[in-house]
Amino acid sequence: MTFDLKPHLETRAKYVETTLQDILGAEHQPGEITRPARLVAAMRHGALNGGKRLRPILVLETAKLFGREDDGVVRAACALELIHCYSLVHDDLPAMDDDDLRRGQPTVHKAYDEATAILAGDALLTLAFDVIAEDVVHPDAAVRLRLSRALARSSGPGGMAGGQMLDLESEHRERSEAEIRQLQSMKTGALLRYACRAGAILADASEADIDRLTRFGEVIGLAFQLADDLLDVEASTEAMGKATGKDAEAGKATLVGLWGTARTREELGRLVREAETLLAPYGSRAAILSALARFIVDRTN
Repeated sequence: MTFDLKPHLETRAKYVETTLQDILGAEHQPGEITRPARLVAAMRHGALNGGKRLRPILVLETAKLFGREDDGVVRAACALELIHCYSLVHDDLPAMDDDDLRRGQPTVHKAYDEATAILAGDALLTLAFDVIAEDVVHPDAAVRLRLSRALARSSGPGGMAGGQMLDLESEHRERSEAEIRQLQSMKTGALLRYACRAGAILADASEADIDRLTRFGEVIGLAFQLADDLLDVEASTEAMGKATGKDAEAGKATLVGLWGTARTREELGRLVREAETLLAPYGSRAAILSALARFIVDRTN
């Protein structure tokens, strides 16, 4: 069964965007003292300037697969997106990837300044754990704690942040296929894996289903990074909304650089087939997730 994904993605992204706008409001919350206007503006610049919203949409669709659709799910999904947005703000800094453009707009440190960008990233990261702890996310505090701990481990030293460290260390040096796979499973894959796992947890799926969707997240996480590396080689800056060719310029190790484009495309095909096999037990209920897996591979930006 095929699914017309584009209008559905647009609707889902708008749902996420509206919730993020509420979360990133200027009015301070109980327990806060005040929210400085410049900090909030920089946070909003880093989080509300478009994007595919792939990670929160995966949370929504995975939870829906197991029968849950409500505002608590989108709040949890937005907590993940706050983590992703903080990482982009910090990755773009001169000390990291030194990028001037993100999603076709000036990066936060260009629109504001470096110190403000650092604080905006810090605040987005911290706010994510405030949101994931909200009662509306799940009535059981133990489930909220499970989600919070999994989010921390996916984004911290053994996940995304650790992967970024390995990526920085890989500049101008050779890395084996196993090392590159580990790096990518942490830097990019960890949050995509979490998105699918979290959706199943939010919907009180069985542990077997949680494990199956976790593997689905791992598979599409690798596919996402491979597709991203291909785009860095083949796409234009205009199509991507950010600079391209920077991995090669920085001497960073990628599987595309190791394998070449032909083998990379073969691996992408294999990953899509594995993703579809994992979803097969759910039949037509998984049509959207199946279409998302294909979208990740076929995207042009």
